[in-house]
Amino acid sequence: MKENISLSVQTQCYHCGDDLPAAPYVSDDKQFCCLGCKGVYQILSRHNLSSYYAYNEVPGASQKKAAQHFDYLDDAGIAAELADYTDDSTTVITLFIPAIHCSSCIWLLENLYKINPSIVQSRTDFLKKQVSLTFRNQQISLRKAVELLTAVGYEPLISLQDVVKKQQSDHSERNLLTKIAVAGFCFGNVMLFSFPEYFGLSRFENTFQSFFGWINLAFAIPVLLYSARDYFISAWTNLKNGILNLDFPLALGIAVMFIRSAAEIITHSGVGFIDTLCSLVFFLLIGKWMQQRTYHYLSFERDYRSYFPVAVTLIKDGKEQPLPLNELKTGDRILIRSNEIIPADAILLKGEAKLDFSFVTGEALAVEKVLGEVIYAGGRQLNGAIELEVVKPVSQSYLTKLWNNETFGARKDNIKTFSNTASKYFSMVLLAIAIGAGLFWVSTDLNKAVASFTAVLIIACPCALALSSPFTLAAVLSIFDKNKFYLKNTAIIEELARINTIVFDKTGTITNPESKGFEFTGQLNQEEKQWLSDLARNSGHPLSRELVKWLNLSPSYPVDQYREKVGRGISGRVNGHQIQLGSATFLGLTQQDKGSVVHILIDGNYHGFFLSTQRWRTGFRQLAQKLGQQADLHLLSGDQDHDRSLLAPFFQRADQLHFKQSPQNKLDYILKLQNSGAKVMMLGDGLNDAGALKQSNLGIAVTDNINNFSPGCDAILDGAAFEKIPQFIRLAKGAVRVIHMSFVISLTYNAAGLFFAVQGLLSPLMAAILMPLSTITIILFTTLAARFYAVKNKLL
Repeated sequence: MKENISLSVQTQCYHCGDDLPAAPYVSDDKQFCCLGCKGVYQILSRHNLSSYYAYNEVPGASQKKAAQHFDYLDDAGIAAELADYTDDSTTVITLFIPAIHCSSCIWLLENLYKINPSIVQSRTDFLKKQVSLTFRNQQISLRKAVELLTAVGYEPLISLQDVVKKQQSDHSERNLLTKIAVAGFCFGNVMLFSFPEYFGLSRFENTFQSFFGWINLAFAIPVLLYSARDYFISAWTNLKNGILNLDFPLALGIAVMFIRSAAEIITHSGVGFIDTLCSLVFFLLIGKWMQQRTYHYLSFERDYRSYFPVAVTLIKDGKEQPLPLNELKTGDRILIRSNEIIPADAILLKGEAKLDFSFVTGEALAVEKVLGEVIYAGGRQLNGAIELEVVKPVSQSYLTKLWNNETFGARKDNIKTFSNTASKYFSMVLLAIAIGAGLFWVSTDLNKAVASFTAVLIIACPCALALSSPFTLAAVLSIFDKNKFYLKNTAIIEELARINTIVFDKTGTITNPESKGFEFTGQLNQEEKQWLSDLARNSGHPLSRELVKWLNLSPSYPVDQYREKVGRGISGRVNGHQIQLGSATFLGLTQQDKGSVVHILIDGNYHGFFLSTQRWRTGFRQLAQKLGQQADLHLLSGDQDHDRSLLAPFFQRADQLHFKQSPQNKLDYILKLQNSGAKVMMLGDGLNDAGALKQSNLGIAVTDNINNFSPGCDAILDGAAFEKIPQFIRLAKGAVRVIHMSFVISLTYNAAGLFFAVQGLLSPLMAAILMPLSTITIILFTTLAARFYAVKNKLL
């Protein structure tokens, strides 16, 4: 009796948490929404891995999606290109698995060897959503290994870009960390040998003073020649191009410190500024490392290849066989199954083609094609299997040309940061003061003239200025990260603060792809709504699932004689009544459907229809009002203009809404705005936005899964954080104010030091105090101020 009660109240799938159908699938008193979820549970239970469900509630992903075909992985060429390492007995491969989301996922994926002993090892990278598999290739093939992952609910996403991927080297980051380590080691030891000088102890023993001086000079050499070499290279390169960047005064200050210190130590006239030199380089490199921090698990430079499959199914002599995509040629006949991508421009030969081109064109409505019609690459088939004849190879397809459009590669102006702008004037003023101080003393005391000239260059070295930007922007970057806004680099923050014009794409950007509403026209009583809900629960089609959510009724009746025509409609007997839901064509009606329409027949009688309407993302109305007060808002959509009247209230003028825009139209519009002096931020989500995103001053790809394909961009915004855009802009402006304030603080310290420097009175001890003190002050101020603005904007 207790077991029956438990079953009756359970409304969610034990594996994935989705709503249960009227007749759920049952195993071991657990109820499941589909055979896929039940199968995963049975596999885990059979191999004593049921602890998977103990760590998190409903940890699995839904298994209702169409089955993948991995027969192309039997191709030795494809397998070899995908593998990280392979020999006669062992293969190592790294796979991207979007379903990884919790500790249960990690636990299961790292226990795959219990299911198949041929899996030697599996290691999970949670942040990158990757699993590294090591397996015995004589006992299990790559295809079988991938099918094992799919069987337990963790289907890898394998795209063409995985085959042609460039191995991203992290040598530059390692090199920088090594330089920091060297500078830190030398800095610590120099400070240790400088303590006697700080406390005046070395005066009692000149031998020790000389000995410690030579040791410090030895420690300074690797810092100068290795850790600081990039500053000299950058300063010289920019000087040759007539540019004074921040690296010039830094390199000049470092060089002067070393030369003067070496001269004083060699001539026994002083101890030099080695401690100041090492501390300066150490802190500068830390700032540089923080400035270069980014999200290595995200790709801001994706192209069409990560959208394409690795292989297609070729039909030759009536037989199906996998073919690597790069071998596909004109005249080949290919099979495209439901939910697969059209990889090349082709003619429809067989089947019913209903295609989703929203990612390529921005059009939300599915497009139907007739036999003999050309289908362009990039569309996703929604309506069963079709056969096509390729008319252009992949490299010449519409989608590839769209991506490789030379106009899309147009170079936009480099981002101008405050540090680089200020450093130009800072360098000129610094040199003027140093030369002036030297000239003032040269006629009376040559030694004092040299001392004052070098002291100015040492004490006014813009260490604090060089650190204010990276520490401020790195703090803001981490705050953005916590709020699901991922920037390509820290310079993007300053560009965000300058934005005065914002351009939105529509489909997938301001509309929520996961949230659809319905408008009902007709007559239905509560009992009839229950019948519809129970029938729709049996379908995995997005419209059916959304209709069940919208009706919001608990399961009541089982469904008999259930039939589904993929992409067209469903039917069945519910409580003794014949129910049919679907398109006008499926139900034999004469009217033409406009948009996503679900018609209803009950016992052969027409009861009306549901019209699916896209809803805007959460908070879009308030977001548009807030942004409209500080920026000019525009809409560029590849969709039809059926939503014009709904969107008009969100924009200041009717001429700011543009529909039926091609990718080239969007790019031209951005250029037009920029030519009028606007600083443009573009928000888009599809390949049709690629050119506009690249050309805009700041291109943001909006996605509901940051690991899904997104076009090349400057930032990636998780759809869940869409309504926070005004707060992000305000925080960026606050960050710029913090940088300005820290610049003033830096100048205050420099002014204090210059007072002694121009008189030739700057001592090593004073420099050793002033420079670290200014550095620590800047680091504390920028970190605390950045957090203050984050709290003020409710981002912490």
